[in-house]
Amino acid sequence: MRKLSLLVFLLLLVGCTSRPTEEAILFVAAPLSGFQANGGQTVVGGVRLRAEEVNRSGGVAGYRVKVVALDDESDPEVALALTEEVKAALDRGEKVLGFIGHYNSGETLAAMEVYARLPLVVITPNASNVALTQKGYDKFFRIVANDKVQAAADAEFLTGRLGARRVAVLYNDTAYGRGLHDEMVQALQARGAEVVLAREVKEGQGRFADEVNAIRAAAPDALFYAGYEIEAPYLRADLVEAGITIPMLASDGAFLAATIDEAAGTAEGMYVSAFGPSPKSVAPPAWFQAYQAVEYRNPDTYSINGYAAAEVLLTAVARANSLDAGRIAAALRGLKLDTLMGTVAYDANGDRVDAPIFIYQVQNNAFVQVWP
Repeated sequence: MRKLSLLVFLLLLVGCTSRPTEEAILFVAAPLSGFQANGGQTVVGGVRLRAEEVNRSGGVAGYRVKVVALDDESDPEVALALTEEVKAALDRGEKVLGFIGHYNSGETLAAMEVYARLPLVVITPNASNVALTQKGYDKFFRIVANDKVQAAADAEFLTGRLGARRVAVLYNDTAYGRGLHDEMVQALQARGAEVVLAREVKEGQGRFADEVNAIRAAAPDALFYAGYEIEAPYLRADLVEAGITIPMLASDGAFLAATIDEAAGTAEGMYVSAFGPSPKSVAPPAWFQAYQAVEYRNPDTYSINGYAAAEVLLTAVARANSLDAGRIAAALRGLKLDTLMGTVAYDANGDRVDAPIFIYQVQNNAFVQVWP
């Protein structure tokens, strides 16, 4: 009896000590307050879910994952200030797994001026500005396609599927909007389409009377909008209310439920480009339940961006079996991993190889994939 009790005790002891107790930080930065808070929180939710799964299965490289979320407020200056917090953690010798962020291209461009000099792997879950992977950063990656890839696919959809030949291009006054505008104009012209109007709007703009008049005067047969869910539904509503019924394709920045919810019933029929599939089309019910248990809310489209970014980064840490940023980056470059966002593999610059683009249409107040 004593031998049996001792055996049970030893088994329990092994079970209690098999999981790591020391924590390593996984930073994630996104807008957690302000006008893009909903989108940012969905990314953080995806990261937290993947970290929870990894911790339940024994951690990674001998550590439990501790997610530290940073609020960049959709502001490049705030993002730059947050780099001091990350740098201080590294300087103190804290164990750091890596950094997931930022949500927008402008904040990512600002922060990478600092992070590029630190022993830190960075994976952005959303930032698509082409310049980010043309600056020679050796530890920077993204989970999404870049805007050149998006523009080529969106231009093909507009000119091929919809037969557009005269296209109006509106874009917001951010690094993301301006960069995507440039890529889109080139992609449309390469396919023989004429850009009959190119017009910049303000980030967060809520009324578009002047833009509607300009669109009417230009007489395009399709509209492309490069911006966010904080502008796209209001532009759509003003267009429909003015009787302008041309096809509208919004960029990936508008691929959130708010684009439908805030459009006052006018979103029906509009198209939205996306870097990843809708969670409902790829994630099982158990994934939704697990997300809700961690976040106490429903996931949105960018939840899988955060989840996949964390999955890719933590897989690379496991394969490197190290917190050394150089070894993790090397593991990422040799990675080929099936995720909810498709198969992820990287080129030498940190861009995804064969990154997919999806087109959705709003049908019965829901995003329905219509292309490819």
